Amino acid sequence: MQDRVRIRSEEVLSDDWAVLKKTVLDYRRRDGQWETQIRQTYDRGDGAVILPYDPQRSTVLLVRQFRYPAYVTGHREPLIEACAGLLDENDPETAIRKEAEEELGYRLKDIERLFSPYMSPGSVTERLWFFIARYSPADRISAGGGADEEGEDIEVLEMPLDEALACIADGRIIDAKTIILIQHLKLNPMAPAGSEAT
Repeated sequence: MQDRVRIRSEEVLSDDWAVLKKTVLDYRRRDGQWETQIRQTYDRGDGAVILPYDPQRSTVLLVRQFRYPAYVTGHREPLIEACAGLLDENDPETAIRKEAEEELGYRLKDIERLFSPYMSPGSVTERLWFFIARYSPADRISAGGGADEEGEDIEVLEMPLDEALACIADGRIIDAKTIILIQHLKLNPMAPAGSEAT
């Protein structure tokens, strides 16, 4: 693609919580014709998300928190989501272990990386690293709730996997990363540690 994209100019429109840039570029179409495009990209860094699952009890750990962009577009309730956060200076696994301890109050042992898709590639540069992990009540180290200094006010939810699926069907869960992880887990069941999958 490098021979099909020529950057003409870049302008930083905002550099606050994230960086918003306006780019003017020339793009060579598949038919060989060049066209000028104007695009805006929103860069807040990459992130990671995890869905802990207890195979013994068939439960998952989720969080509920206020999300202003959802609120301002008509969703008045806090969102139910999988635990997630930005990587900052960490690798994805280190970052998500830290988030699980801060938000969920669980120290997770064996975690499994799944995939790292772009979540909104039309304008957002973020890639999100997806993880699942087994957990049990013995892994709990605190009440969770997030980091006060980051302004987090997070409620920890534990629910059966089938209830989480029902929440997707009836619209209680509308967060894309959470839907992806719940459906992945339903399609790819995790057996209890030390046992064979049925």
